[in-house]
Formats: sequence, structure tokens, C-alpha cells
Amino acid sequence: MTILRVSDFSLNLKRDTEWNPILHHLSFQLNKGETIGIVGESGSGKSVTALSVMHLIDEKKSQITNGNIFFTDEQTGEEKDLTNLTEKELRKIRGNRIAMIFQEPMTSLNPVIRCGEQITEAILLHTNLSKKEAKTRVLEIFQEVMLPRPDKIFMAYPHELSGGQKQRVMIAMAMSCNPDILIADEPTTALDVTVQKGILELIKSLQVKYGMSVIFITHDLGVVAQIADRVLVLFKGKIVEEGNVKDLFKNPQHPYTQGLLACRPSLDRRWEILPIVKDFLTAHENNQNPFISFYEISTEERQNVHQKLYNTEPLFRIQHLSKKYPLRKEKLFSKRDYLFALNDVSIDVYEGETLGLVGESGCGKTTLGRTIIRLIEPDAGEIFYRNENITRLSNQKMRQLRKELQIILQDPYSSLNQRITIGSALIEPMEVHHIGKNNKERKQKTIELLERVGLDESHFYRYPHEFSGGQRQRISIARALAVNPKFIICDESVSALDVSVQAQVLNLLNELKKEFHLTYIFISHDLSVVKFMSDRMAIMQNGCIIELNEADTVYQNPQTDYTRKLINAIPTLK
Repeated sequence: MTILRVSDFSLNLKRDTEWNPILHHLSFQLNKGETIGIVGESGSGKSVTALSVMHLIDEKKSQITNGNIFFTDEQTGEEKDLTNLTEKELRKIRGNRIAMIFQEPMTSLNPVIRCGEQITEAILLHTNLSKKEAKTRVLEIFQEVMLPRPDKIFMAYPHELSGGQKQRVMIAMAMSCNPDILIADEPTTALDVTVQKGILELIKSLQVKYGMSVIFITHDLGVVAQIADRVLVLFKGKIVEEGNVKDLFKNPQHPYTQGLLACRPSLDRRWEILPIVKDFLTAHENNQNPFISFYEISTEERQNVHQKLYNTEPLFRIQHLSKKYPLRKEKLFSKRDYLFALNDVSIDVYEGETLGLVGESGCGKTTLGRTIIRLIEPDAGEIFYRNENITRLSNQKMRQLRKELQIILQDPYSSLNQRITIGSALIEPMEVHHIGKNNKERKQKTIELLERVGLDESHFYRYPHEFSGGQRQRISIARALAVNPKFIICDESVSALDVSVQAQVLNLLNELKKEFHLTYIFISHDLSVVKFMSDRMAIMQNGCIIELNEADTVYQNPQTDYTRKLINAIPTLK
């Protein structure tokens, strides 16, 4: 039985005063109990397609130029054209018969209303249950989505939950009215691999239990391979390929699909640079083999590089580093407990290497990175940089040293000042550290940096909101390079980017490392990305480093059960 049918659907969106075509003659259908995966790069039209089904796009800024979207109500068997319904009629379907999990749970949940109340509100709106019955239903569904301590989660505010818990609350909200169709828009993008695996298994189990149909939107083809029956590949608002998930990934026909598959860092082969989608599209136009220009690094080559690298003095020596945070007391006069974000961590970082830090959210990766450059002050331990104990430096001397020690933060949007132009954001650190004789010279260097990271002079005068996620991350990289650093911490710097943009940024980081003789600590929850980037890999758990070795060795021969768990959670295309 076909429950959703999109027929020759086209949509324009308004930007400023111009109408731009976004979706072009989309046609597909979703059957009862089926999962369709929609994949593509950022800007390909995936989320717009989902929002069009839900009719959540502002009518003043959108224009349906062709086609229809038909939904079959299971209860009545009636087929309704969602494009022609009134807002009142849509409200009965939206959230009730068709539900949606949004990409970012922190911004999707109301920060000033308790989590339980937000779901209770949805149940009261769409059902005849009393407030007491609605609360009982919320607690039941919290148990179904495997949230710990449902009573406490019910009373908690969104900021008190982890990323994985917030996403489970969003799933609970979507499932609260037993919908016929669940649309999941990038529900696992910023989650670590083990939480991602749990969310995927949860969605599959709920689908089986309630007989739902699912539209799963993502840029990660490995995730789609784990959950979908069929796949639609979107490129510039058009479906360029579709088919059974196993057949399509085993034998992709369109060069765009081939490029998306190749962009993911391989766990079996080590390329010097990652392929990108553009390589495949260009090769197809010129009837060439897209891999003809890619070089595979041999094990012997890596061993020779590492032999030279690790026969030198360490750039950083971190010794017995600890950091703890006080936990909220349950009772007024009870003893206060502490959470050890770092627990007696000791590690060396060598000049010219990329040290990968891997672990689940909350394991201490970011705390370690920020403590090394003293953005967070340690409670115990010592940090030596070029044999100087920097834990004893004054704030003034540390400020001078920080010119050599930079960080690229996870969220480039919140780490950039929204009120100043990109040019000003890059010139500011140069002024602080007295780089360049005057503003004219600083502006010239800023333009050169923008060009080096794949942007141009016109971007100098724009504001952060005018850029895509990948472009903002490039700006953050340029800002880190503005003060001529020697050491950069990349803190989840590619976690929210689609696979093609991620490949471009990873290649850029490697190019810059060679050009400017940089040393990186590369923090990520994605073990496949860290394996591609790193010389050595450190696995963190509960504030401790539990495994440290050459990156390929860690992957091929893990020494701890926790590392094996992380490796097994990596989504594959098999």
C-alpha cells in the first residue's frame, strides 16, 4: 500500500526579491512500513523536500510551481492532496499522522519549558486524553526510547540533557501520537558513533512495533545503508538516481552517487588526499577514471615518516593532567560529588604530527584540548611546551604564547561574531598580536588567507550568516592561521559537515599542515575520519586515555573492548 506519493513536484524559494528554483519535478512514493533514505550534499534539497511534505515552509517565501503531494490516511483510506489543504486541515495531519524529527534537537526543543510538558502539549493537542493520561503516555514512551530515569527527564529542561538524550526526547515527541509516517531529518549528524548506532536501532525497533513508514534524510551514506530499504539521491534539487539500497551502493550508476560514496574516508585504504564529488563529475564529463590522480600511501612510507617524526623531542609533554567539576548536590547538607573530566592524563605530542583524540561525548576530549592551551585551567598536572612549563606562566605571558597555539571550534557559526564582517574577524587577532605594519597589510594577508582556504576577496565584506556551514568552517581555519601558529587543536571541526565538504576541509587541513609546518590535535567522535587524518590515535574514556598507538594499528588490532565497540559502531556500506 502506498501511503505517500510525491508527483512531479517543483518548488521555488524567494531570496530577497528573486525566486529561485529549488526542487525540480520530484516523483517518488513511500509504501506502508518502508524506509526511504534521501541523500545528497548540503543544499541539494533534502530538507526542503521534507518540509514541503509537512507544509512547514513559509508560504510568502515559497511557490509550488508544479505537482502534488498525496497522503493516504490509513484510518479512512482517503487520499488527500497536502498541497491543497487548509492550515486547519493540515494541523490535524501534521504531528499526528505525519511527524518529524528535526536536525538540531537543542534548537527544536523550547529551552524554557520542561521536556515532559513539551510532549504532553502535543498529545493533548492531537488526542482526547486527559492531562494525567497524557503524562502517563509520555513516561511510557520515554521508556520505549530508552531514556534513563523517565521521571527526572520529564521534569528536566533541554540544557540538562546530553545530545543523545535530547534526540531521544525529540523521537519521543514525534512518536507520541503513533504517526503513520516519521520524517527524520539528519537525526544523528552531530552524535558520536555509539549514540548514533543506538538511535538508528531505536528508530528501526519503533518502526517494526508501530508499522510506521520512515523517510530518513542524511548526507552519510553509511547511515542510510544501516536503516533504509530504498535510496533517493538528490543533486541540485533533482533525483539523479534511486533504487534498492544494496544494489545502488554496490553498483552506483551516476557519477554524483559514485562521488558521495568515495568521499567517505576508507577504512581499508589510505589515500594521500580524499576524492570529492567534483572529481567524479569532471571525470565523467571527460570520460576519465576519477581515481587516476589519487595516490595510495603504503605502510612502508608511513613507517619511514613516523620513524623520523618520533625520533625528535616532543613539542608538548602533558603530565598527570586532571580536571574535575562539582556536581549538583541532591540534598542541602549532603557531601558534594565531583565529575573527573580529566583523570591523570599523560601524553606527548610531537612536532609535525597529527594526534587523533577519539571517544564518546563526555569522555574528556574537548576538555583535554582546551586545557592543553589553558583555555581551561587544570586542577593538577603540568604542561610543557618546547620544554617550558606553561602551567606556571602568567596570563600576560600566556596571551603572548597563545599566538602559537590556536583552536578551531566545533560550531563555526557560534564561534564567529555575527555583528562583524569576516574581514574584521580575521584582522582582529592580527592587531592583538601586532602582525603586519598597518591595516592595509593586514587586509592583504586576510585576502590571501581567504583565497588559501578556497574563498575570495568578495567574502571579506560579508557576515557569517551569509555563508554555508562548510564556508564558515573554512573561515574559522583562516582565522586560526591569521596569527602564524605552530600548533592547532581541531575540535570536532568537520562533524556537522556533509561528506563532500568534509573531504574538502580534511584535504585542506592536510595541505596547510605541510605548507605551514603545523602540528594538530584532531578531536572527533568519527573514528574513520580520525584514522585518515592521524599519525597516532588516542582513545579516551571517562577522562582517561585507555589506548594510544599508530592510527592504523589501533583500527586493525584494538587492545580494549571499548575501542572495539567504537570500531563496530562505525556505519559501513556492507
